Amino acid sequence: MFEINLIKNNLYKIKEKNNFIRSYFDYSKLKKKLFIINNQFKNSNVWNDINYGRKLSKEKFYIENILSNLDKINQEILDIDELIELAMDNNDNDILIESIQILHNLKNKITKLEFQKFFIKKNDNKNCFIDIQAGSGGIESQDWAHMIMKMYLKWAENKKFKTYIIQKSPGEKVGIKSATIKIIGNYAFGWLRTENGIHRLVRKSPFNTYGRRHTSFSSTYIYPEINHNSNIIINLDDLRIDVYRSSGAGGQHVNRTESAVRITHIPTGIVTQCQNNRSQHKNKYQAMKQIEKKLYELDLKNKNIEKKRIENSKLNISWGYQIRSYVLDNARIKDMRTGVETNNIQSVLNGNIDIFIKASLKIGL
Repeated sequence: MFEINLIKNNLYKIKEKNNFIRSYFDYSKLKKKLFIINNQFKNSNVWNDINYGRKLSKEKFYIENILSNLDKINQEILDIDELIELAMDNNDNDILIESIQILHNLKNKITKLEFQKFFIKKNDNKNCFIDIQAGSGGIESQDWAHMIMKMYLKWAENKKFKTYIIQKSPGEKVGIKSATIKIIGNYAFGWLRTENGIHRLVRKSPFNTYGRRHTSFSSTYIYPEINHNSNIIINLDDLRIDVYRSSGAGGQHVNRTESAVRITHIPTGIVTQCQNNRSQHKNKYQAMKQIEKKLYELDLKNKNIEKKRIENSKLNISWGYQIRSYVLDNARIKDMRTGVETNNIQSVLNGNIDIFIKASLKIGL
């Protein structure tokens, strides 16, 4: 008969992993929590406070999703257990071969659910923004910044997330000087929060007649989308608001009117800009939202500065710190924090960066 011991061993490992994940999420505790929430919703007064009602609704959805996945996996394990016993009793190799594929799918489901335990930090479940900035080096770095932008856009597309380019400043000849992207999706910030830092590119320059090797840098800064009730108070006297004509394609309207808006928060030096709307008012509103979000994130960082000093295992991100090195000549990309490497350059630039993201989340960056 087909290698039955191998199948049984795989099933045993899956059962162990299933028990661990049920214990981690505390299945019985989640059931009790859901019961309490459902009782709260029976009280019509729960929506007197809209924010509380929404928060409770999100928590209910999250718990129901976890419980549903745990229940489905548990039932599939019971079913495959019976299927294997049936195959052994009837000496049916075809069913056993089918069981291998079912076990493989089960393992993937458990791994996917297990990965959710990394999304436990504040704001992990929120949408996010990515600020991309070209480093010094002219068109080389501007071209690299554009490649980085496309990499994250393709990553988001692969995840079925929605993306919006809030702001894009074109490069001198090619690429971009800077850009801000909004990513809308389940746990978008949780997925990307470890992507803050510097991306270093080494390649034979396509802009040099002699094809000399060139090193370029581009930075990424990721921050969550927050609600308006963030308690961040902005003094209008602290803001400098500039308007200018939008760059890039956009027709006669864009060329004639100063619809683009740049806002500088003078005390912190934080700058946001928006030019994707024809209306100056809409661009100003979006830029103000960006200021609020960045000030919120800055406030969080300031509050946690002492904690970060103590947590030696967590690395500080600064302009001088490289999170990844992309050496195209040697067909090698290496994450400097986790040690993860790959030779599949094109795949990574096409947005397949989960091998780096998952590794960084697992070590708690």
